[in-house]
Amino acid sequence: MIILPAIDLYEKKAVRLLRGRYDQMTVYSENPIEIAREFESCGAAYVHVVDLEGAKDGTTPNIEIVKQIAGETGLRVEIGGGIRSTETVEKYIAAGVSRVILGTAAVTDEAFLCRSAKEYGEKIAVGADIRDGYIAIKGWLEKSDYSAESFLDYIREKGISTVICTDISKDGAMRGTNLELYRKLSEKYSFNIIASGGVSSLSDIEQLRSMNLYGAIIGKAYYTGAVNLKEAIEVAK
Repeated sequence: MIILPAIDLYEKKAVRLLRGRYDQMTVYSENPIEIAREFESCGAAYVHVVDLEGAKDGTTPNIEIVKQIAGETGLRVEIGGGIRSTETVEKYIAAGVSRVILGTAAVTDEAFLCRSAKEYGEKIAVGADIRDGYIAIKGWLEKSDYSAESFLDYIREKGISTVICTDISKDGAMRGTNLELYRKLSEKYSFNIIASGGVSSLSDIEQLRSMNLYGAIIGKAYYTGAVNLKEAIEVAK
């Protein structure tokens, strides 16, 4: 299982939200590229980046930082947040990104989802952001009509192979991840599943690894020192 430490970008800073709430934001660094270098020095091969401004309005205000991370480290970058057009996908791939995550657009724009999956294959992942059993969209501010499982069935039919699955209620709360959710999903689906939200201990990582998940994202637990990234990477192996 791979570990993907996370950088959430807002106004060119590395921040964290609590349960996706913009009014509960903590700034951890004014220099995200330094954070990425720290990840690399700990042995990380991947970084999970989210543009929180983009998630709300569909723009790419932090693309220069994303380009820097991709160009100045050896990390493979996956990026999410407001990717709602082919132009934006191409922009990020040209910036050196390895994988682009579709969120809101995967729910609301079937033609774009199909086109992206067909044209870019494994460079496209989908974010399944779950709140109260349903998929949330638009920076987690709105609830869609899709239940988690109906949405996963839908994107599987469209040829998506990698899904970042987040339990919003656990995100940033430092109370452990939703192991039961990931157990159910790993038994039912053959996706590359990346667990996200509340991964806050080496025990979480051990248990996720035992489910043969593809990856796990570590966010706040890294920034608060609750999880040592080097140890987490070793445990995940």
